[in-house]
Amino acid sequence: MSVPHSTDTFNQHAGIYELLIDWPRRLSVEEPFYRQVFQSVGVKRVLDVACGTGHHAAMFHSWGLQVEGADLSPGMIAECRAQFGEPTGLRWVVRGFQEPVGSGEPFDAVLCVGNSLALADDVATVERAVANMLEALRPGGVVILGLLNLWSLVPGRTVWQKCKRVSYAGGDHVVLKSIHRCGNRAHISFVDLELGASTVSPRYDTAELLGLRAEDLLEFIHRHGGTEAHVYGSYRFEPYVPSQSGDLIITCRRNATI
Repeated sequence: MSVPHSTDTFNQHAGIYELLIDWPRRLSVEEPFYRQVFQSVGVKRVLDVACGTGHHAAMFHSWGLQVEGADLSPGMIAECRAQFGEPTGLRWVVRGFQEPVGSGEPFDAVLCVGNSLALADDVATVERAVANMLEALRPGGVVILGLLNLWSLVPGRTVWQKCKRVSYAGGDHVVLKSIHRCGNRAHISFVDLELGASTVSPRYDTAELLGLRAEDLLEFIHRHGGTEAHVYGSYRFEPYVPSQSGDLIITCRRNATI
């Protein structure tokens, strides 16, 4: 299986990615959103596509749901297993979102959040991913797409999102993360500074994000059997405003007549 550059970046830095996110705070903000959407559909089985280090999947499992977390990055899946194990009802698999899920029991909810879709190689891959997510659902099930709203960023300006001092791999580090929009794409850059007694050893890496528009994602949804689509600008169900909203979140149902 070939691994695109952006995915390779996160594969190499799965541990650093984990350290940069305040997961308790993030999940406390997002949990009410997922509970409301899941309850509206009667969700029992969940697929977390591009699950990263597995925190969403583990949260859903703690609610008593059956959950599969899938990610193209073996490093991310290794981090999932190390943190959460693989108890009954929680399964981790290495699989890209452009790959069909298979012919097993359909899911009630499929989500792909945290900029994973924007890390795709091209828009055609994004459309295949949306089609695969809808195909993995039972009729009437729900898809949730979530990503950074790139269009709220000022073109040409670098935004430093993270600066954190952490300890990992037996060393003391300062890790920085920035995002820079250039036209209809953006670059996420990582700087990892290992602090020695009198020296600093730097490492650098970058990943490219596609600029995905709500109207394009909605077109893919409707083209592949999605219906009842809603677009939000935050996990508080706020209206989506392209020039202002921090997030672009879309929910939709699989057409019950398919």
